[in-house]
Amino acid sequence: MAQTLALSPAELALRLGDDALILSHRLCEWCGRAPTLEVDLALSNIGLDLLGQAQFFLNYAGELDGNGRDADKLAYHREEHEFKNSLLAEQPNGDFARTMVRQFFFSAWQLLRFQELAASPDGTLAAIAAKALKEIAYHVQFAAEWVVRLGDGTAESKRRVAEGVIWSWRFVDELFTGEDAALRPAWEARVQATLAQAGLELPAPVRGITGGREGRHSEHLGHLLAEMQYVQRCHPNAQW
Repeated sequence: MAQTLALSPAELALRLGDDALILSHRLCEWCGRAPTLEVDLALSNIGLDLLGQAQFFLNYAGELDGNGRDADKLAYHREEHEFKNSLLAEQPNGDFARTMVRQFFFSAWQLLRFQELAASPDGTLAAIAAKALKEIAYHVQFAAEWVVRLGDGTAESKRRVAEGVIWSWRFVDELFTGEDAALRPAWEARVQATLAQAGLELPAPVRGITGGREGRHSEHLGHLLAEMQYVQRCHPNAQW
């Protein structure tokens, strides 16, 4: 059954576009630094998948707000408080284990969200979601396999992935606000099964950190935007 959108299509498109844009930038920070060339390419490709999603969502958000802004304007000419991405997406990469946990948590949520969005009465949002589902299924599989491999590896790799779970868990609640709350049982079941394979457990409940959806971000987003927006801010509308 299609899910009723509590958010306006414009607000939802902006949130999902910002999630994808910011996490794409984070993943591309691994370019040339990943553990192996194969992983380097995989993370770059996942980042590009997310960047493509961001372009579709942000173009649609700009079309709906009627202010003449396209994806580029929304990505490069907004201030920090205007971004609506989740706090999880903007968290620093940390080590490779933390990056894989963050990706697994996010992609497992995104897969469920987009499965519902593909049945949305809004045809454009539904089409974007349906197009992205195959990509996201791969993102979940890739990240989950690494969580299991690291958890079932050496004592050091297990320690690092366990720390990544604890770090990321504080930001999970924000993914399940409003109409997304109904997705949490299925998400937790998927996460718990993967962590069990890795020899890990779900963390104890904690008081979640929220605010990103309302434009209240950590200091990390400001640093990310300063880098991401630099060229466009210095040379607006430049042609290359």
